[in-house]
Amino acid sequence: MNVRVQDVRYFLAVAEELSFTRAAERLFVSQPALSKQVRQLEAQLRAELFTRGHRMVGLTAAGAAFLPRARAIVAEWEAAAEDVRLAGRTLTVGFHSRIGRGLVPTITATMQQRLPGWRLQFRQIPWGDPAVGLTAGTVDAALAWLPVPSGLSTRPIATEDRGVALPAGHRLAGRSSLRFADIADEPFVALPASAGPMRDFWLALDHRTSSPSIAAEATTSDEAYEIVAAGEGVLLQPAGSCSIHQREDVVHRPVIDLPPARLAVVWRSGDHRAAVRVVTDACFHCASPPLAPCGIMAG
Repeated sequence: MNVRVQDVRYFLAVAEELSFTRAAERLFVSQPALSKQVRQLEAQLRAELFTRGHRMVGLTAAGAAFLPRARAIVAEWEAAAEDVRLAGRTLTVGFHSRIGRGLVPTITATMQQRLPGWRLQFRQIPWGDPAVGLTAGTVDAALAWLPVPSGLSTRPIATEDRGVALPAGHRLAGRSSLRFADIADEPFVALPASAGPMRDFWLALDHRTSSPSIAAEATTSDEAYEIVAAGEGVLLQPAGSCSIHQREDVVHRPVIDLPPARLAVVWRSGDHRAAVRVVTDACFHCASPPLAPCGIMAG
């Protein structure tokens, strides 16, 4: 039998929420995907774990019997993973977009001073996971633009104005700054729907009177910039990303009437490990301002 720990996590979420909808929201997966994985787990165990009514979900006798063992399986796996991390003395920091801003070398140097013998590794997580790998347990801390899902602890470390990335030949490329009304009707490059409130923020939904035109969805910033360069849409970004994504076929312009974006260090609530605290403190104290404003010379 080849039961995945992730499937056991899915079972636990449904068992604790008694709702496939709420469990899917908690896990940041679609409800059909969650249902499919639970069905596969039931097939492997050769037993139905849940009763499924029109509005009600309950544990069967088999599900109730499996519940304490499922919790033990996940706890044992997490303990084993922690032992491996401690033995390797490695902490993983997640991020969605290129970090830049002088943060990586400064944070790494601070870690070496405060936790000698430990090392940091950085892992890019697709935009489709708004928890930046924290809920999945693949990272220990993350750098992320707010908002992030509830259940995570955050500490804002920088504030940056928002700007827009335009194709180099765009009709607005010659302007030194823009208002949101200038670009509101443009086709936008959007984050995946699973990004939730983070997608809404980078589409500036709270500043619109009608639904945005979506040119395409992108899972990473590099993918998004390729779409912009191809002339298919525009992309809202933090001002600091202008210097990180310098390229001849894209220009950046500040959008002067949008509220700024906030960059935060994020970790799992309840994770009180000293090494995680050192990383989050280092991120906070090492944060630096953007290297260049999102102005006429940024393209």
